[in-house]
Amino acid sequence: MQATNILILILGLGFFAFYLGRGRSLALAKPLGGIRHIHSLPSYYGAHVALWCALPSLLLLGLWMIFDDPLINSIVLKSLATGGMAIDASSESLLLNKITNLADGVLPRKGEEPALVVAADLMLRLQEISRWSLTALMMTLTLMGFGWSWSRISSTFRARPQVEKVMEKLLLSCACVAIFTTLGIVLSVLFESIQFFRSVPIDDFVFGLDWSPQTAIREDQVGSSGSFGAVPLFVGTLLISAVAMCIAVPVGLMSAIYLAEYASKSVRSFAKPALEVLAGIPTVVYGFFAALTVAPFLRDLGASFGLSVSSESALAAGGVMGVMIIPFISSLADDVITAVPQSMRDGSLAMGATKSETVRNVIIPAALPGIVGGIMLAVSRAIGETMIVVMAAGMAAKLTANPLESVTTVTVQIVTLLTGDQEFDSPKTLAAFALGLMLFVVTLMLNIFALQIVKKYREQYD
Repeated sequence: MQATNILILILGLGFFAFYLGRGRSLALAKPLGGIRHIHSLPSYYGAHVALWCALPSLLLLGLWMIFDDPLINSIVLKSLATGGMAIDASSESLLLNKITNLADGVLPRKGEEPALVVAADLMLRLQEISRWSLTALMMTLTLMGFGWSWSRISSTFRARPQVEKVMEKLLLSCACVAIFTTLGIVLSVLFESIQFFRSVPIDDFVFGLDWSPQTAIREDQVGSSGSFGAVPLFVGTLLISAVAMCIAVPVGLMSAIYLAEYASKSVRSFAKPALEVLAGIPTVVYGFFAALTVAPFLRDLGASFGLSVSSESALAAGGVMGVMIIPFISSLADDVITAVPQSMRDGSLAMGATKSETVRNVIIPAALPGIVGGIMLAVSRAIGETMIVVMAAGMAAKLTANPLESVTTVTVQIVTLLTGDQEFDSPKTLAAFALGLMLFVVTLMLNIFALQIVKKYREQYD
């Protein structure tokens, strides 16, 4: 039985066990005078039976899926080595892929080495044994868990504490999944970055002013040795992000103040959803708008004033990106402004302050932690944006602070480095991981800065 079918079967048996456990508790409560004479509600008895029926099998399924393929591959490779075939570490993965394709029927067996055909047959047998073993163990565990939990059901059994304790462990495991996933991403990027810094000195990467990652692939090929100075990329990223935030922060904050403090209910019910529609537009559509409308308009406008504006400029990309980010800031700021207690408004107005003075001196300072959090979220969104920059700002790594010239960003270069046919262990490819690590560090520092501001003002107004 396939793992997907087993998972569906486990969940189905869990639901069935829930209704059986709940029905048994109701049957126990009926002669006693009702469910008030049993310790827990019937749903807790059903949940206890369902958890013990499904959870052990799900844990077994997860562990089996982790260790199943590596164990089978190890046995298959060991059989080839025992048969006299020389296997080194570099050709191991290619050999396993070929055996897997032979076993799945992707490659024809005619003309292949007999040892590989025998190994493919062995892999098929082991996979069949694995599937049936898993099915038998899963059914055994399910029945054992169901029988044990069924036997525990009684009027005095404390089902609710047991179920709540298991649910607490499940919530903790969900939190750990998110934490360990983030840790795994950081470590994978870090390890590849360390390989890159073995080829390129870290000070050349961090402080270098020239970005040209083209390198010679072969020893006899005439090509550049490559320059991996990341300063132009981060300057371009910060320049476009700054242009975007110069548009998004004032417009988003002012629209939030209007919607929260001045707009009538009818205007607010129409304007807020209409503003949030901008957040649902795909970034590629914004890219079209920036490349086909905004960039030519800025070029013609600059020419009328005697300025030289590039057809692909940081101003066009940053401006459209700022429009895209407005809903993030306005929606979050509107929520935190409306969450300010009405008593603070009333107190300020009672002291003789005008509405605008109340907004400026009372509401905005009280809502500042949430506003800063929304702005930091928008900054992270701007730094990570790729599509608009590709279409409207170009891909030239220039070290300039002029928003009228074309620049590029870190995320665009990461995409460029990892697309196409590349050697994975070349400095050009590994540079993408180093850029990703630097980008992670920058966004982490921004988040820490935002948390410090939120913490400072939250202590003041709580």
